[in-house]
Amino acid sequence: MMFFYELALTVLLANYVTALPQYGRPAGQKPSTPKSDYYISLGPRPYYLVNDMTPSPLKDRLESCENGPFSITDFSIGHRGGGTLQIPEETVESTTAGARMGAGVLECDVAFTRDRGLVCRHDLCDLHTTTNILLKPELAAKCSIPFTPANGTRPANALCCTSDITMAEYMTLCGKMDGFNASARNPQDYQFGTPSWRTELYSQCGTLMSLDSFITSVDSLPGHRSFTPELKTPPSTVKMPFNGYTQEQYASDMIEAFIRRGIDPNRVWAQSFNPPDIFLWINKYPQFGKHSVYLDQAGETPANFTAAVARLPSLAAQGVNIVAPPMQYLLTVGGPKNNTIVPSAYAIGARAAGLDIITWTLERSGPLARVAATRDSYYSTIASVIRRDGQLYEVLDVLARQVGIKGIFSDWSATVTYYANCFGLEGPVAADYKP
Repeated sequence: MMFFYELALTVLLANYVTALPQYGRPAGQKPSTPKSDYYISLGPRPYYLVNDMTPSPLKDRLESCENGPFSITDFSIGHRGGGTLQIPEETVESTTAGARMGAGVLECDVAFTRDRGLVCRHDLCDLHTTTNILLKPELAAKCSIPFTPANGTRPANALCCTSDITMAEYMTLCGKMDGFNASARNPQDYQFGTPSWRTELYSQCGTLMSLDSFITSVDSLPGHRSFTPELKTPPSTVKMPFNGYTQEQYASDMIEAFIRRGIDPNRVWAQSFNPPDIFLWINKYPQFGKHSVYLDQAGETPANFTAAVARLPSLAAQGVNIVAPPMQYLLTVGGPKNNTIVPSAYAIGARAAGLDIITWTLERSGPLARVAATRDSYYSTIASVIRRDGQLYEVLDVLARQVGIKGIFSDWSATVTYYANCFGLEGPVAADYKP
């Protein structure tokens, strides 16, 4: 009797399953290829930010875009990969996340190793806070300043540079969320210190990249993707020339890496804070230099800011086409009641000089309600009017539609991709710039 009961139940279930709606591939249809089936995924954060906005026409517009469709845009530039808000920076995982969130341009900050290998690292000397080097005794012993524990009078300390180790040694490290524990008495405890508004969830063992592996990774991504390598200026602890390696050779080697791989120069947005690097690219590699990006951080004091604005026409006259100051250089508070975010003198001056503008960095500041108290640099010129997270899109809207930026770096690419798709912003086009 039990046999017949089980047989009847099996037939009933089979009939039920057959009657369900079928969501799989129709019979005879070939599987979709990864490139044709690549899905841009933005997750919940853009929706959280829109929901947190006060009622306004901008909020209405952004709400109208909630169902997409969303596509890759070069207006969205993945800072240190683009998943950096939650994923270890300068890793395959952060870059893949930024790409999945629609960033059309992906960043590798280029540093050199002891044997002149080029690798992706935001600072030549940040390995002690962004990797697990201190947990590898044979490599920790090579650090410029070995780990010293905290005691009653001084914090824990270490300084580990890419130039301390070889390329092969570098590639054995794991990326981690940037942070350190100043009270640590041992290297294990020193690993902690990630800001509370970030997360350790994905900080398991981030896969580090050489410049060459970065090129391979980005070039293999579905959709049209571009590269933005930033030549990192060595800190004072790494004297140049480094064992005979000059700044000029370093700047040339970065561009040559793309030439060797046959990458179209119009896909490469080379960046540097060091004007001689920009001028070298303009003169030696004009097809790359014509749209190279000068990262301008020369206006950190009121007097220097005035000088930085005054220098903009001179930069244009020397062949610079794109400047990239930090966000705070482009915004100020104004309007009839002095409570409105408006373009700054720098923004107005850059446009008057015929310069295009890219800026940095969105999603790097934590909760916006705290930016005044924490003296966050990115919001320093407008902190008096910033109260809530939803204002991030108000800031981005002023940058995009009043300042007229061509693109923006973000630690969480989805935030920018959502806005750019809603307003049809495609980002800069390298072919528009002439040598």
